[in-house]
Order: sequence, then structure tokens, then C-alpha cells
Amino acid sequence: MRKYFVLVSIVLATVVIAYITTYLRALGPIGLDTRYLAKLFLMLTYNPVYRELTAMSPEAVTSIVWDFRGVDTLYETVVFYMAIIAALTIYRGVSYSSIWGGYGLSLIVRVVTKLLIPINIAIAVSIAAHGHLTPGGGFQAGAVLAVVSVLLAVTYSASSFIKLGVSLSKAVALRSAGLLAIALVVFTPIVFSALTGVQTYIMQNYVKIDSSFSFPTHVWNQLISGTLIWLNLAEFLAVSFGFFIIFMLLSLREEVVREQIGEKDEH
Repeated sequence: MRKYFVLVSIVLATVVIAYITTYLRALGPIGLDTRYLAKLFLMLTYNPVYRELTAMSPEAVTSIVWDFRGVDTLYETVVFYMAIIAALTIYRGVSYSSIWGGYGLSLIVRVVTKLLIPINIAIAVSIAAHGHLTPGGGFQAGAVLAVVSVLLAVTYSASSFIKLGVSLSKAVALRSAGLLAIALVVFTPIVFSALTGVQTYIMQNYVKIDSSFSFPTHVWNQLISGTLIWLNLAEFLAVSFGFFIIFMLLSLREEVVREQIGEKDEH
């Protein structure tokens, strides 16, 4: 009886909260168009007429995430990396090569997986490279590519990482390379300002009212949207191998990990 009461309470709470938020949104601030900010973002994402305000990217979400509120995204990315560091700290001292093993799944599943992995990689790269033009971006592409590590661990067993030469140290190095690439793009305007004396801003993408600095927005007549394509590609590298690290750690057998790190009790 108690579980039904809890279920009904959750459903009622959800309905009430949904009704209240919908009602409040319908009222809106008096004399103010509640969609004004959205219209403003859509107008400025790619608008060469307003050179000092645009992000030079037709993809509104990427423009907001990496340009209009880029510093927020930078800190959010740092939080993700700190979580990866915490996971590595917990597993410190574990010998990975000696405890991976298993037989994997059937031949049919392995053949299908071999066909899926190249498709998965191609889709992930496409999402990252076109994140400034179409929905997607570095984080989404990294999550897609990280599925490969799950497929390898489940289909071929965790020992497949060793057979393919994918070690934890290499994954950490590639993740760090992605983070360094983000830092390079972020601080390039500041370095340029120090060398030339031109006013710039951190993470500056395109020209501003008081700054003529700009990353190239086109290469061979192809729109790359200044910093946005580079930040997407760098985050793609960092996120994909960050998830690789997590999934590689989770693929370890619990009993052997406990033995190696000296954990003998239930906690």
C-alpha cells in the first residue's frame, strides 16, 4: 500500500509543478516579451551585419555555449575533468594489465560490432566537426565515441583494450591534449594582446566594439566560425577519452580491484 501512495504522490506533485510553471510562464513579466532573449540570440548567432555582437555561427546552441556564455562552459568542463581525476585517484595502484580478461560474446555479436564501430566513429567525428553548423558539438560527439569503449568491453571483453593498444595512460594523455587545446584557444587572444598591445578578451571569438581581434571565420570559403570549431574538436578529444577512462575503470572486475587496493570489507 505504501508504494502506491508514494507513486500517486510523485505523479500529483509532477502535475501540480507542471501546471504552476506553465501558468506562470503564460502570465509573463508585465509589458515584456518573454521570448525577447531567445529572439536576440537567434538574430545574433550568425549576423555579419552586427559584427561586434555576432558569434558567426548558424548553430544557436553552440554560439551560446562557447561564445555568449563561454566562460561558464569552460568552468563546467573543468568540473568534468576533476571528476575524471577523482576516479583515477580512487583506482590508483591497480594493475590493469594483470586483471583484465574474459571471453566476450558470440561470434554474431562480434561481427555486428565490427560493422558498428566504424560507423560510430564516423558519426562522432561528423558531429564534432559540424557542431558549429548543425546541432551537436564536442561533448555530444565525445559521448558518441565513448560508446566504442563500452562495445569493446562488453562484446570482446575488457582485455580487448590491451590487444588494441589502448592503455589507460594513452587515454589520459589524449584527454590532457584535448584540455590543453581548449586552453590554447581560450588564452590565444590574451597572448595576442600581450604581444601586440591590441585590446582583447579571454575566449574572444570575433571582433568587438573596442577590439579588432578575431579568429578566422572562413577557411577556403568554408565557414568555421572562429573559435567554435576548434573548441568543439578539442572538447571532442577530451570528453571522448575522459569517458574512455571511466568505462575502462568500470570494466575491471570488482573482486580483483578490491584485492589490489587492499579493500577487504563491504565498504
